[in-house]
Amino acid sequence: MKEKEQVLIQDEMSDRIIDTARQIAITQGTENINVRRILQTLGITNRVFYNRFHNIDEVLKIVYLDTVLKMRESIAEDFDPEGDFFQQVTDIVAKTLVMSYDVKMNLNYYVFENDSISCQNYEWWKSEIARLIEFGKAKGVLKDVETEKMSYAIWCFIRGYNADALGRKLPKEQAVDDFKYSFGILLDGMKK
Repeated sequence: MKEKEQVLIQDEMSDRIIDTARQIAITQGTENINVRRILQTLGITNRVFYNRFHNIDEVLKIVYLDTVLKMRESIAEDFDPEGDFFQQVTDIVAKTLVMSYDVKMNLNYYVFENDSISCQNYEWWKSEIARLIEFGKAKGVLKDVETEKMSYAIWCFIRGYNADALGRKLPKEQAVDDFKYSFGILLDGMKK
């Protein structure tokens, strides 16, 4: 006989559990998140947790997906057609880096591990970068570069820089300053 699948509760307590996991991740790192710590922090029982989630990885995945959405929102801004294209691109990318420090520093391992295996996330970022490249080409400020190849290269540059800076725990201000400098040189090579 097939076992009936458990219907999980989604309510205010579910949100509190997710928020607690997020706070523990931000303040203490993902390696310190476990069901017991959440139970103690919220003063709830195993039953309360497991009526809402199958395991701690489910909670971490929600925190991760929320982080990814926030990062996506930071790059999906409209451009001012009259503004400086290169400054706008640099500002958006730097803003994404700052968000990485503010949100992901202690989610570092979990986020980058899941980023690496998420084809959907990779495709989304690459298509957004391609959109920016096409905008720059249409505006007449970028060389006629191969959009597909350049979007991949820029994705690798940003992601690699981000992973290294977070992994080495560079101070946020230094990471942003160094990133803007080196990203500016990359962009200079694309100017028409």
